[in-house]
Amino acid sequence: MKIATEELITLANELCNDESVEVDIMKARFISTIEAMLDKDIADNTAIGDHGAHEILAHFPGDTMLRVLTHCNTGSLATAGYGTALGVIRSLFASKRLEHVYCTETRPYNQGARLTAYELVHDKIPSTLVVDSMVAALMRLRNISAVVVGADRVAANGDTANKIGTYQIAVLAKFHNVPFYVAAPFTSIDAKIPSGDHIVIEERPDREMTHIGEHRIAAKGISCWNPAFDVTPASLIAGIITELGVFKPSELAVPLARSQNVIS
Repeated sequence: MKIATEELITLANELCNDESVEVDIMKARFISTIEAMLDKDIADNTAIGDHGAHEILAHFPGDTMLRVLTHCNTGSLATAGYGTALGVIRSLFASKRLEHVYCTETRPYNQGARLTAYELVHDKIPSTLVVDSMVAALMRLRNISAVVVGADRVAANGDTANKIGTYQIAVLAKFHNVPFYVAAPFTSIDAKIPSGDHIVIEERPDREMTHIGEHRIAAKGISCWNPAFDVTPASLIAGIITELGVFKPSELAVPLARSQNVIS
């Protein structure tokens, strides 16, 4: 999203600075660029979904039905269309090998309850909403096959920043021997960031924790810590699912270099 925004700002500045470009041409160039971004995003997300589904199914031969856990929202409401982690889930569902999806509520802003749950119900994918603190019990009692989440940023070494709560799910997945996958386009991988320790984490307003709508649910005077994201170490990630294929965190360097050469 950040890269796309920067590209559009650059294009707008170039067009504005070129006095030979008329307004109608400027509009047409800008709209065609946006439409091209839309088409590419949907194509990339579809590829991510197919690569991810193939990777997960390869570990469950035969006609074993899978149960998948996802966190936050990574579907058509978060992307241009198909989705990243939810794209993997959509591809699994299309393969008729998906038994059930569990989505977390994603406190305190509830993207899972508000957005992911809506998309799953809309697509008629068998699914259940769980509170964030149920994940350990879920993995112990419901035989989860895999976890698939998205990414806000991926460092060069594979450390991944994603919605708060992702790190604890990765730790629990490791303990329960559940493969943990990150689904993200290559534009989310930042070669300038060597590790997750260098990723700046946004902190959100206290009100998201203390209120629901206009109603206060926390005691007045309590202090709050509300980071929007956390960082999952590469050592907990089984694979990073991209539009170019699925890579172990340690394998990112070569395809990342190729991708940057293509972009440049």
